[in-house]
Amino acid sequence: MSDVRQHGTNEDPLDVLIVGAGLSGIDTAYRLREQNPGLDYRIVERRSRIGGTWDLFRYPGVRSDSDIFTLSFPWNPWRGKRTVAQGGEIREYLEQTASDFGIAEHITFNVDVAGADFDTSTDLWTVDALIDGEPTAIVTRFLYMCTGYYRYETGYRPEFPGEKDFQGTFVHPQFWPEDLDYAGKNVVVIGSGATAVTLIPSMAPQAGSVTMLQRSPSYMFPLPWEDGLTKLLQRVLPPQVSHNITRWRNAIATMLLFLFCRAFPKLSRRMLRRIAISLLPKGFDVDTHFKPRYEPWDQRLCIIPDGDFYRAIKNGTADVATDTIAQITATGIDLESGRHLEADIIVTATGLDLVTFGGAHLSIDGEPIEPGEKYAYRGYMLNDVPNLAWSVGYTNASWTLRVDLTAQAVAELLRYMRDHGFTRAVPSLRGATPKAHPLLELDSGYVKRAGGRLPKAGDRAPWQVRHNLILDAIDARKYDVEEEMTFA
Repeated sequence: MSDVRQHGTNEDPLDVLIVGAGLSGIDTAYRLREQNPGLDYRIVERRSRIGGTWDLFRYPGVRSDSDIFTLSFPWNPWRGKRTVAQGGEIREYLEQTASDFGIAEHITFNVDVAGADFDTSTDLWTVDALIDGEPTAIVTRFLYMCTGYYRYETGYRPEFPGEKDFQGTFVHPQFWPEDLDYAGKNVVVIGSGATAVTLIPSMAPQAGSVTMLQRSPSYMFPLPWEDGLTKLLQRVLPPQVSHNITRWRNAIATMLLFLFCRAFPKLSRRMLRRIAISLLPKGFDVDTHFKPRYEPWDQRLCIIPDGDFYRAIKNGTADVATDTIAQITATGIDLESGRHLEADIIVTATGLDLVTFGGAHLSIDGEPIEPGEKYAYRGYMLNDVPNLAWSVGYTNASWTLRVDLTAQAVAELLRYMRDHGFTRAVPSLRGATPKAHPLLELDSGYVKRAGGRLPKAGDRAPWQVRHNLILDAIDARKYDVEEEMTFA
């Protein structure tokens, strides 16, 4: 019998139940215990091992879409030397971290959380879950959802006319077959986001041909695989000191790039265009294939380590087509322009399906909570929802940068509740009606498709979600929970 069943009962509730054993869940467990040493917590994970995103995605070349020194934990230095890390390396880091810091023994795997209800008469959450297929109720004082923001069980997959006629193989990157043989095959990757630009240079050396088919271009930004200053710091300084310097340097550099792009969109457009021209073949039609309709950072920049995506096009192992699909045929894809792309394998890198709380249905005294009708309190709690946190990262920087700020804030909140004997903490609008803004400040397709499923951000503190690490880090040191929450 697992500990979550032994200690997650009405008679013996957990202090905190963390849902998800990925980056967010591991960081949360460390931060909660850091400030609350005797905290009784448990992590439940739907999958059979640690990793979250970095266990789910196993397509060729899968890697971080931001530098690894800001994606890794500030309290456990990344020992590798490369700026961008492979997905398998990240998963191994998470597993080793959980083991080294005593977190692994608090994790129960193969737990599917379907929903949870908060009882205002007891100030307890009762979580409905399947553990190895067996229905189980887990009772906890505080519920912390580290489930990410997309569905693990399904990706976004539009239907294409004629796709049933295709005699080859369709693949979605979220569910990459381990035995897929693409050596010598003609591959078409539909999409132009981070997944597509990762897949193509990774598949190109073995595939017969690889073509990216995009309706509209995305902005690409090269990062070096290795950074000389980082390697020097690692040689001459203790690991934690070196990690801290590199982490903050990279975080600030990323923020400055974002602010530059937002303040000077025309200049940043020209800069990104010049980068593309310098790395692509002479005379390449950059303005057709790599001139997006939107401004830089309306959508997230796609990181291409050492410009590998552009270089694959330059050396002739990859191609790009900017067009729309007329129909799928038995042998490939007919485009509206009249061009036919031969394909043995079609990869639908068409994006994510966004969802809150991993798809779990939450309620208070049996009344359903509609996340899209709620405002996000400092980006991690919801108005009028007690004892609940949700971990969501930045859209313009590494996921972990915000996740870690959130974990520290919740740890402080739990310590405050313990010190004052409170059993309930509720962010309250207190009669205010903030002007609503999107939680994720991106114009990407997967954000638009989410519609009203995600909580709202407001136009004033503490309901603003600014996606600004520097301002958030400063603000985290000065706000007063007593003024912003109701306690009982």
